[in-house]
Amino acid sequence: MSILTITSGLYSNAGQTVGKLSEKLNCQVLTDADIIEKTHHTFDINLPTLQKVVESKPLAFNDFSHEKEKCLAAIKKTISTIVLSEDCIFHGILGHLIPAEISHTLKVLIITDKKTRIQNGMALHGLAKKEAQKRLDHSDKVAALWTNQLFHRKAWDESLYDIVIPSDKLDPEESVSLILNHRDKLLINKEDLIKKEISNLNLFADVDLALSGIGQGLSAENNDGNVIVTIDKKVMMLTRFQQKIITAVQKIPGVKSVETKIGKNYYKGNIVRNYEFETPLRVLLVDDEKEFVQTLSERLKMRQFASEIAYNGQEALDFTDQEDTEVMVLDLKMPGIDGFEVLKKIKQTKPDIEVIILTGHGTEKDRKTCMDLGAFAYLQKPADIDLITDTMKRAYEKIALKRNQTALK
Repeated sequence: MSILTITSGLYSNAGQTVGKLSEKLNCQVLTDADIIEKTHHTFDINLPTLQKVVESKPLAFNDFSHEKEKCLAAIKKTISTIVLSEDCIFHGILGHLIPAEISHTLKVLIITDKKTRIQNGMALHGLAKKEAQKRLDHSDKVAALWTNQLFHRKAWDESLYDIVIPSDKLDPEESVSLILNHRDKLLINKEDLIKKEISNLNLFADVDLALSGIGQGLSAENNDGNVIVTIDKKVMMLTRFQQKIITAVQKIPGVKSVETKIGKNYYKGNIVRNYEFETPLRVLLVDDEKEFVQTLSERLKMRQFASEIAYNGQEALDFTDQEDTEVMVLDLKMPGIDGFEVLKKIKQTKPDIEVIILTGHGTEKDRKTCMDLGAFAYLQKPADIDLITDTMKRAYEKIALKRNQTALK
């Protein structure tokens, strides 16, 4: 069977067409939510993180953690595994991840004008006009950011699809007939080609997974198991980096050879970054002294610690609600919610975050209070940068030990 992907604008009434196709072809429909759920269970990636990637939202610490790249690679692998094992219809925007080189893919867009879609939302879903428009605008924005990220094109750009179906002009029966006619043309005398392309799709996904663990700015081409990886980013120690890529990709079953080449965005960097250091990758600095905390962030960056900054207690609490944070470096004296209150709330809601107090106004009584509340360490400004980083490393060792103990249970 050909690979069938259907993208549709919200309230374009694509559901009936997809349902009838599913019945005709006797196969299940997999939505974006289904694929995200499968990826979550297979790769143990947090659902909110996967959702952020699909919605093209920025991920904190991504320059060091490469979570976005890992999520995209995992989703691609989920899709390739599904294609390898079962017939289905992909309904959503994630079908765009199937490479254009897979020639037996039929990509369909079901859409109509915005005014009609709003009316559909009101009539079929009982929504007020303002609410229908709000939901539609959000859905369209997600789709637009996704296709811009992948192709630098708009979501409903006809060049991204094999068929564009105006749902206000064709009813579901006519739409199904049109799709099946195009599908049948794809299948003529192509059984061997389809098997080969599915195998290549699976290999593509495995290569992407391997590269996602190395970093950003890497892309691969595959010609019957002969893989060429393009390095399109700043790199120090190029030969060593190339060998790291080759070693990772060579391990993949089906890979016959690996080469690397330089992309147009490659240039030599002036800071060496080792992506395998055993230090915390998610550090939040909380301090209302902007110049001090920005300087600290830059000094930590040179020592391979990724950090984000919050300038007050509320920002810190909001950040930890939305982002995975391992270590927090916290000032005590801040306007609004002070460091004591932040520490107390963090230990109540996110007890696994290790909090290092770094203050210039503390007393021995403050130190005792913080340690009683669960702080990992109490440091006084001005603290030596080596003391700060050593304390962070010890905090991370505690986190890693706790994770290992949990995994053994």
